Amino acid sequence: MRKIKPLNDFIFKKIFGEKGNEDILISFINAVLKRTNEELIEEIEIIDNKQLTKDIINDKTGIIDVRARTIKGENIDIEVQLTDQGNMDKRTLFYWGKMYLENIKQGEDYTSLEKVITINILDFDYLKTKSYQSSFHLWEDIEKDYMLTDMVEIHFLELPKFRRKENKNYKDNAIERWLAFLEKDIPEATLKELMDLEPAIEKAEKRIEYLSSDEETMNTYWERERSLHERANMVNSAFNKGIEKGIEKGIEQGRTEGIYEVAIKLLDILDDRTISEKTGLDIEIIKKLREEN
Repeated sequence: MRKIKPLNDFIFKKIFGEKGNEDILISFINAVLKRTNEELIEEIEIIDNKQLTKDIINDKTGIIDVRARTIKGENIDIEVQLTDQGNMDKRTLFYWGKMYLENIKQGEDYTSLEKVITINILDFDYLKTKSYQSSFHLWEDIEKDYMLTDMVEIHFLELPKFRRKENKNYKDNAIERWLAFLEKDIPEATLKELMDLEPAIEKAEKRIEYLSSDEETMNTYWERERSLHERANMVNSAFNKGIEKGIEKGIEQGRTEGIYEVAIKLLDILDDRTISEKTGLDIEIIKKLREEN
């Protein structure tokens, strides 16, 4: 059993986002983007976009992502989210837009803007889709096969859906190999099969073994785990406290008032759709509560 979780965002960055590990990152990205033949990414530059200071490691809301740029000028951002903090769709568009605007300098024209690809790895169910992988582009609504531009490309990988999938095909499906590799408690026989099929996975596993034996890395890993757990507890606590207050009211009117209290407490940490689903209140009511508060 591994000592560390590859899905800890600090460890994920150490495996995929450090210079010298370009071949690991290339293999993973090609699998996610389903690149084949002449479309394959063969060379990539890893962008060290932020120094992992103690403040960032202990920041419960901080993002530790992996950034890279291909020789074709495609900018790629990979983020791991272990708990549903709400507003994932809006957060994704915000950070996609931020990266897109970083491509252009003052005085340059729009031709300087480069493609941005966002990959979100989620350890929770989020989209109302059946597949564990969802991809989004700017397609025309009526003539479905017409794309306005390929500058926008957003991918979601939902691990719970992948875990529930039967008859996983590691031999022919590269992304399923990588998603299986990211599990902490992966069976030894499965791991050996993955490493035999994908040389980059073998290198990534050796990287995990090295990181597990490094005392400084392990100390930082546990600090980050604590920070991530605290963030998850904050989200759960806000919801549960509201439910308890609602129950204490006892009567029907009290229960209704309690649900409204729950919704108000969740406004700062969840999006309207998620609050509506968790409380059972109509989304228009949630929107009105947000305006009033």
